[in-house]
Amino acid sequence: MKVSIGIGGPASGRTRDFEQQVTFVVEAEKLGVSDVWSAEAWGQDAIVPLAFLAARTTRIRLGTGIAQISARVPSMTAMTAMTMAALSNDRFILGLGVSGPQVVEGLQGRPFKAPLTRMKETVDIVRMAFRGEKIQYDGKYHVLPRPGGEGKALRLAQPPVESIPIYLATLGPKALEYTGEVADGWLGTSFTPNQARAHLDFISQGAARAGRSLDEIDIQAGGSVIFTDEPQQVIEQMKSGLAFTLGAMGSATTNFYNDAYKRAGWADAASEVQRLWVEGKRDEATRLVPDDMVEQSNLIGDETRILERLKVYRDAGVTTLRVAPGGNSMESQLETLGRTMDLIRSLDDT
Repeated sequence: MKVSIGIGGPASGRTRDFEQQVTFVVEAEKLGVSDVWSAEAWGQDAIVPLAFLAARTTRIRLGTGIAQISARVPSMTAMTAMTMAALSNDRFILGLGVSGPQVVEGLQGRPFKAPLTRMKETVDIVRMAFRGEKIQYDGKYHVLPRPGGEGKALRLAQPPVESIPIYLATLGPKALEYTGEVADGWLGTSFTPNQARAHLDFISQGAARAGRSLDEIDIQAGGSVIFTDEPQQVIEQMKSGLAFTLGAMGSATTNFYNDAYKRAGWADAASEVQRLWVEGKRDEATRLVPDDMVEQSNLIGDETRILERLKVYRDAGVTTLRVAPGGNSMESQLETLGRTMDLIRSLDDT
């Protein structure tokens, strides 16, 4: 297995700690980490941090994890991706996702209706641009050039670059099938390797329809890695984050993360946690998160236990482990990351 890490997220930019993030990524590259993903939610954008990192690193791949399709028109997404590929010596990965209705409609002022169709149209247009074609498209939500106006079909002035990988962060069954059909990789969330079929079966079905196999798709999934002799204490501490995912990552009626945990066998718990969270009973919602949901979504325990969990991820079909190394400081997080890399190397040697 390869290893990837992430920066950014909802709280990114709040403490102006970007230089520390850069140092972390530079050190992670030295440890052998393959990819770094820059998240955008309602904090830092996903692109600018990667452009800075392109100048401070030499080998690690730089991916948007994810760029929200409603935050940019498809042609600008393509222009940005091609610019990043040129700046980074072709180390850029375009990771795309639909986000959720609260962000798309509340922050971006765009309709969330038919997110999968919008995703498909975005990927179609982006790949047209990558191929150096004139961008002429007649979709349901994207029509280029705009009808009745003075525009004409244009091709981007940048040289074609078809090699930019496109990874999709998808969760619904139909979206997972689409990922299997067209994507170079999958950015998995709400994923537990013990119930990997809740996601990977759909990706496999889509891949088969396109004449592909799951082996052709980079499956990136994982969680927090925390070395401890007191796992129960850590599990209790992590329940609040999972309660937020189940209750707040979406609306009361549309929460793809919650739905994924339901498919994995926690239907009753996921529904009840969401209900309590929406009602404002966040402490109750947190207490109701099952221990095994936290444990199976992460890697928690001593080295023996972590190695066992790594085997489960590998055997489930994960090709790149996305890790959030635990620790109270950058130094301790890097130590956790280094120990994890050593265990993976020992696993690969067996």
